[in-house]
Amino acid sequence: MLKKVLIANRGEIAVRIIRACRELGISTVSVYSEVDKDSLHVKLADEAVCIGPASPSKSYLNVKNILEAACLTGADSIHPGFGFLSENSHFAKMCEEIGIKFIGPSYKMIELMGNKSKAKETMKNSGVPVVLGSDGVVESLEETKKIAKNIGYPVILKASSGGGGKGIRIAYSEEELIKEYNIVKNEAKISFNDDSLYIEKYIENPRHIEIQIMADEHGNVVHLGERDCTVQRKNQKILEETPSSFIDDKLRKKMGKVAVNAIKEIGYTNLGTIEFLVDKNKDFYFMETNTRVQVEHPVTEMYTGIDIIKEQIRIASGETLSFTQKDIKFSGHSMECRINAENPSKNFMPCPRENNRTTFARWKQYKSRYMRIYRLYNSSKL
Repeated sequence: MLKKVLIANRGEIAVRIIRACRELGISTVSVYSEVDKDSLHVKLADEAVCIGPASPSKSYLNVKNILEAACLTGADSIHPGFGFLSENSHFAKMCEEIGIKFIGPSYKMIELMGNKSKAKETMKNSGVPVVLGSDGVVESLEETKKIAKNIGYPVILKASSGGGGKGIRIAYSEEELIKEYNIVKNEAKISFNDDSLYIEKYIENPRHIEIQIMADEHGNVVHLGERDCTVQRKNQKILEETPSSFIDDKLRKKMGKVAVNAIKEIGYTNLGTIEFLVDKNKDFYFMETNTRVQVEHPVTEMYTGIDIIKEQIRIASGETLSFTQKDIKFSGHSMECRINAENPSKNFMPCPRENNRTTFARWKQYKSRYMRIYRLYNSSKL
């Protein structure tokens, strides 16, 4: 078992990791920026190291300072949480090179799955259904137009290194495609420093279903069921739910089996999520893979009774999964909702510093709207 884990993150996920480590008898090290010196994750950890000023680029994204903190405190491993450096293959590689265990998949897998066009090609070769579209990135507008004509409109343009709802545009005609092509490339360049993109057939009104998988370093792979995250706003998930009210047991088993077989085929280890689009005929298609623990992981933990963070740490310690697929029992119903700190009277402008009492009053005011969305969603009208 690992002896000391440095948590390269802050806030809720850092506290969550500290709790898991404490229950496993593992020492913890928190890192913090100057502005976070009094944060809960700093107080709960066995040790804490300041890694820079308030700006994340100079602290939580500062690879040099984080690795120095790990060496200084004698940490034998690093848990990146989610966000920040969690899907940074360069960071994972540096951890490996200096002998610190990165609690997550290998840097090669992060690199492969982090590029959506490469991930799609890899999954296609592993027998996973994929949406019709380009084989990898498109090199020019003319090539993009040709592919769109062959697969038919509407089509969707996606940044290869995209995420967080950025670098995505839908085109219903060639005129729109020409317009959106340069917009996507520019947005991808600014957001991800990578302007490569690919094109797919756009599936209208799909369900967004993700399968949580777990794989040890000895070839054992299981899935922990699905999460339905169809309710979104600006391509950001608003509601996560398991089990999905849309898919039946037969489809659930099929999707889980496809996900597990794909993970075995590519040699993936630790924790991951394979995201699918499911159309009205209940045919499903690979969308992307997340190579980290996700914000919504407690939904699956409540549904299965499995502590995902603890299992991540055990896998990183070289242990074999202590359960098989048959041992996993799905029970109950679990849901998570993202509440955005926004001001509806100002075109939903972000307002994270607004008075809590005012924010709560607005939540009560718009609560019925959220519930209406949920009812429409479950009646398959959304």
